[in-house]
Formats: sequence, C-alpha cells, structure tokens
Amino acid sequence: MFTIGKLAKTAGVNVETVRYYHRIGLLVEPEKLYSGYRHYPASAVARIRFIKRAQQLGFTLKEISELLSLDGGHCDDVRKMAEQKCRHIDNQLKDLLALRNVLESLIKGCQTDPAAQHCSLIDAIADASSDSKL
Repeated sequence: MFTIGKLAKTAGVNVETVRYYHRIGLLVEPEKLYSGYRHYPASAVARIRFIKRAQQLGFTLKEISELLSLDGGHCDDVRKMAEQKCRHIDNQLKDLLALRNVLESLIKGCQTDPAAQHCSLIDAIADASSDSKL
C-alpha cells in the first residue's frame, strides 16, 4: 500500500499528476483511512505507468481513458484504436516531411544570395505569414 507521495515517487510522476488523474477519472481515489491518509494498492502504480507509456506512444488522455475502459476481452477494439493512431502518426510524418522540404528550399534560397541586403529566408517567412489567416 502506498500513500499518494510514495505512489507518485514509485510511478515516476509528481503528486499533482496523481491528483489530476483522480479529477479526470483515470485513477480511482481511495477513501481516507482512520489515519487521515489514502492508501493506494500496487495496481495504482501499474496504472500510472501504463498511462505514461501510452502518452509516450502518442495517445491522448481521452484515448487512454478509452483504452482503459476496453481492458479485458476487447482486443479488436484496442487494435482498431492503435491502427487509427498509426494512421494519424503517418499523416503527421507526411506533414513534417513536407514542412522540412519547404524549409530546406528556403535555406537553399538563402545560400544562393548570401550578400543580399535582406535575408531571403526571413522575407519568405514574412511573405507567407502575411498570406496566412492567423
């Protein structure tokens, strides 16, 4: 059994993270004992570690909540969520690669005329931002 401080330390998070997980329903808050402290079972450490690992894999807290609700016998649903996350990551990679290509093009433009009074890279970014709807 763990107090909130020991739970947080063992799971590698801070106490406020544990409290936040309580508020959003990812972690059950145990009742206070006669001592005035809440005692968490060892399974709470595993749950927090699962949450943190799922976040590292790109899942949002909302998605993690869905994953946790599907635990046990819903492997097909979990697989579908993971496949959807993979597609999302693939799209992000494609967008990042396109962004990298644009940036490389701007860098090359800057290298072709280094003696210009204005930096072509800054000019290109400024021109693009004036066209933006931000």
